[in-house]
Amino acid sequence: MSDAALSVDALDDAGRDSLRRLILTLADSKRLMGIRYSDWLLGAPSIETGIAASSMAQDEWGHARLLYAMLKDLGIDPVPVEHDRPGEAYASVGSLDDPMPDWAALVAAMVVVDGAIGAVLGSFAEGTFEPARSRVPKMLAEEEFHTSLADAWYRRLAAADEEARSLLVAASEAMLPTTLAWVGADDEAARAMVEARVIGPAAERLSRYRARVGPLLAASGIDVTSAEGASDWDPERGRTTGRPDEDAVERVRGDRNRSLFVE
Repeated sequence: MSDAALSVDALDDAGRDSLRRLILTLADSKRLMGIRYSDWLLGAPSIETGIAASSMAQDEWGHARLLYAMLKDLGIDPVPVEHDRPGEAYASVGSLDDPMPDWAALVAAMVVVDGAIGAVLGSFAEGTFEPARSRVPKMLAEEEFHTSLADAWYRRLAAADEEARSLLVAASEAMLPTTLAWVGADDEAARAMVEARVIGPAAERLSRYRARVGPLLAASGIDVTSAEGASDWDPERGRTTGRPDEDAVERVRGDRNRSLFVE
């Protein structure tokens, strides 16, 4: 999909706002995914798995910082964006709004949600926005570890006893509609980014996502090709309605250590 690099100066106000929304929804999703990994550092099934969750949380936060930094190309200071917004302003994929109640739910999120973030980032990396073309491929390379761990754990739980399998299926099915709506966003702002060749069309993103997660979900009996997205869409933020839980937002913003904040 790559073409000549996009000139941000050539975008009108609506186009710049659409690009801002795209960057924010990716950065916020990375930040919240990191929070959900961090929730399980001490509750994972083994010490080794907890260490892996810690590593993935660090990756997500590092990637989020790189994405927030892209806002500078739009003349936006990323510091207040990272540390001062209320929960209602977060553009993260809605499937990450609430804590994962059990390990099976986190494994489902590894596949359903983290897989979606990777699919959209892949489309972004192939587009015309130069900061994405130069920085996102390294993020995707670092995500390969996440993908391999998600694959192994998803198949493991899908083949486990009825309780584990039921928890995995329930969590996956609950996350899919909201996640599909996010991947396949086709509102005015998303179409503006497609027209500018910053990301691929909704159908291409959905195809990329289904190819990525479909075989894994099939292991638990879920047909991702027949699943449909949610309808409660918020075009201002580029996600379904709702917001992350307040505890997660406070942790993301660094509220509890605000007096120690140094940029």
